[in-house]
Amino acid sequence: MKPLNADLHCHSTVSDGLLTPAEVVRRAHGNGVELLALTDHDELGGLDEARATADEIGLRFVDGVEVSISWGDDQTVHIVGLGVDPADPALRQGLQQVRSGRDARAGRMAAELDKVGIHGAYQGALRHAGNPALVSRSHFARYIAEQGHARDVKSVFDYWLAKGKPGYVEHAWATLGDALNWIIGAGGIAVIAHPGRYRMSKAERQELFIAFKDLGGRGIEVLSGPAKDEEVREFSRIAREFGFLASRASDFHGPGESWMDLGKLPDLPDDMTPVWSQLV
Repeated sequence: MKPLNADLHCHSTVSDGLLTPAEVVRRAHGNGVELLALTDHDELGGLDEARATADEIGLRFVDGVEVSISWGDDQTVHIVGLGVDPADPALRQGLQQVRSGRDARAGRMAAELDKVGIHGAYQGALRHAGNPALVSRSHFARYIAEQGHARDVKSVFDYWLAKGKPGYVEHAWATLGDALNWIIGAGGIAVIAHPGRYRMSKAERQELFIAFKDLGGRGIEVLSGPAKDEEVREFSRIAREFGFLASRASDFHGPGESWMDLGKLPDLPDDMTPVWSQLV
């Protein structure tokens, strides 16, 4: 049987993507995606539009969200919630709390960038975001690349916005327990997003996986964006060790910005239990 072309992590203009929710859905459908989840950062506002478009063109759709959490020594980790109820009051209130800190962080980031000669960064990022509650590092990255301080959006993070770089500022997001309570309470499945992207030792990563499972987490992105073969092997091993469901996720943000287009990932390893087995 041909594996399902599922893509369960992507973004729209409701958070830091370049395409509207409807455009994301249509692009996914055009790329052969058979099951799609829109997972905007700390935001549910694009789900109605995405689902309506998916229903119109006959694409199976999953309501999702990507929650920002703080973990360990100032590490930001992302937890994807799949199959959540967007109307759940606790989830909505929790995400509102997370979003409320974004504008303050953006002001601090702009002040740090101003010190190293990148001026007007807050206004530039806000122009890309359109809403102070949605301003993210991606919006700063677009402005910085626009101003010629980096060759492209991807490289901005390496030089300006990653931990230890001039535009990085610490910020307290939700806790892991909060995020899982909101997702599980809203009927969803919690999945660790892009586990290979975090700057952690193996021991620190193992600690995260243990805590995640203990709190009710059930999945891990075995395939995420441009995952290298060794990363796929490692996170397949982790999925087996912890009994995690495996997810397949492009983390698509927009044409020209993303490492992977919607629906273009390789198939999951044959022995993985896909997370969509619990969603459809």
